[in-house]
Amino acid sequence: MATRSPLPRRPLRTRALLAGAAALAAGLGVLIVAPDANAATTLGAAAAQSGRYFGTAIAASRLGDSTYSSIAAREFNMITAENEMKPDATEPQRGQFNFNAGDQIYNWATQRGLKVRGHTLAWHAQQPSWWGGLSGSGLRQAMIDHINGVMAHYKGKLAAWDVVNEAFNEDGSRRQSNLQATGNDWIEAAFRAARAADPSVKLCYNDYNIENWSYGKTQGVYRMIQDFKSRGVPIDCVGLQTHFTGGSSLPSNFQTTLSSFAALGVDVALTEVDVTNSSTSQYAGLTQACLNVPRCIGITVWGVRDSDSWRSNESPLLFDGGGNKKAAYTSVLNALNAAGPGPGPSSPTPSEPSPSTPGGTAKRIVGAQSGRCIDVPNASQTNGTRVQLYDCNGQTNQAWTLTASKQLTVYGSRCLDAAGSGNGAAVQIYSCNGQANQQWNVNSNGTITGVQSGRCLDVWGTGNGQQVQIYDCNGQANQRFSLN
Repeated sequence: MATRSPLPRRPLRTRALLAGAAALAAGLGVLIVAPDANAATTLGAAAAQSGRYFGTAIAASRLGDSTYSSIAAREFNMITAENEMKPDATEPQRGQFNFNAGDQIYNWATQRGLKVRGHTLAWHAQQPSWWGGLSGSGLRQAMIDHINGVMAHYKGKLAAWDVVNEAFNEDGSRRQSNLQATGNDWIEAAFRAARAADPSVKLCYNDYNIENWSYGKTQGVYRMIQDFKSRGVPIDCVGLQTHFTGGSSLPSNFQTTLSSFAALGVDVALTEVDVTNSSTSQYAGLTQACLNVPRCIGITVWGVRDSDSWRSNESPLLFDGGGNKKAAYTSVLNALNAAGPGPGPSSPTPSEPSPSTPGGTAKRIVGAQSGRCIDVPNASQTNGTRVQLYDCNGQTNQAWTLTASKQLTVYGSRCLDAAGSGNGAAVQIYSCNGQANQQWNVNSNGTITGVQSGRCLDVWGTGNGQQVQIYDCNGQANQRFSLN
């Protein structure tokens, strides 16, 4: 996205998009009545009820503002760094990386149990100055080296990365940037490098003006994703920035856009939301559209208060400059609370046995969403080795026994072990010790919950190498497993 304060602003983009926010809100059945007394009272908690997140963008320089930081910590469950993880910030000199500001945001978020999205690895803007002297294969290699260096630092720590940002023109053709000049395959090269650097993180393409299904730019990005999926280029999600200005209101076909991208086999997310004058109908409409698409995994607003926004003169966010909730906040919260449980079945399908009793013999633990097994990497027996998803292979490092004492053992002497009780705590193997963090309830609905934490075994994605954690139970397929 655009450079934000304290960096210079870019002019607002004008778009030839269709309006119709009120019609969409009405057609989607957006609720504007007050939620019931038992409803969630924060955006993050309300989104989590349907297995989604509701996030915001954070500037490290503002974390010392107590109003700013308290709202961010209370209301949101996903954090994106505004500028601190972009190429110019993370590699100011070739081969010399600086993660101080990015780590400040990461540490602030994770200390509060919040997940973090990485933004961004390859972009035509906010490049290190030294990239300006490169071209062709030299620039291509610098981009790949940058991806490797940044992703190595954050490997296994982030929910997703915006690998490539804003690479298309409004007519659906490629933007003629210095990166494009290295060859039309530069985006594919970036994604392949990113997957090799971190097999577990979600890899996303991110852009603006791709909300209207009939728009040329939307179709250009769609064709690229379609091509990538058909050829096995690693891509997991598409981020729609969702900046709605006076000339680009919420299009009536927004949900069609989300569904169409999702049908290609990728997740979709609204990544940088802000709306001129905080239109309640547009905010409610974009929220409802996401809720209506099972693979729309979350919404991020680009800033906390109006005064923090790169479009502050348009009052585009959910909190005013004083930190007070606006009418748009209530419209979003109501829509989130009305969504109910997460998408998809909440109990095993007939092909998934209900693993409710100890089996006595070794079995595979197979993810309902991925079809892959919980696996100990490299058949390691080292205490603290974190378990992952991997193609089922019948080997001993995927053979688990549910004991009468609720342990899940592997190799006979190592137990499935939670390295903490909070959201995001790693699941690993460790010498069996009889403690509650090594005891698991294998439930008839397909979930496996920690006796100590009450949280579910959870995986963020479906690919080989995806790490396993514990997280608040939400009923989605990424938290359902079968023992067979």
